[in-house]
Amino acid sequence: MIEYRIDRRSGVATYLQIVQQTKQALRLGLLEPGDKLPTAREVVAATAINPNTVLKAYRELEREGLAEGRRGLGTFVRGTLGRGSAEGPLRAELVAWTDRARVEGLDKDDVTALFTSVVEERFEEHSTHGERSTHGERTERTKGDDT
Repeated sequence: MIEYRIDRRSGVATYLQIVQQTKQALRLGLLEPGDKLPTAREVVAATAINPNTVLKAYRELEREGLAEGRRGLGTFVRGTLGRGSAEGPLRAELVAWTDRARVEGLDKDDVTALFTSVVEERFEEHSTHGERSTHGERTERTKGDDT
């Protein structure tokens, strides 16, 4: 079962942190349709937040079609996101890269900033400059190109 971690200094609303962490777990395959989310009481006991905050987060997940409340039973995962894996080879490469970054003296904020800038740059290039091969070369699709 997912355990929420609330960072009161992040500047992100508490309910949004719950929504974001749930979505991350869905993307990584840690949560799947049918899984039960912790009850509001369990989240409150673990995080010392207001139960209405938990309920607001769960309502947002329901609105997005990712969860559904079942009266008397709890809130369950309904949808899924992404194709990532919590145990896949990409994660292993990222762990190795992160370890190298720490050896080089980067702290968490440095790594986060570097990773975020690369992701934004690479995904922006992908969406505006044609497709990229796995080696970074640009490939243009032409009309009638079915491959």
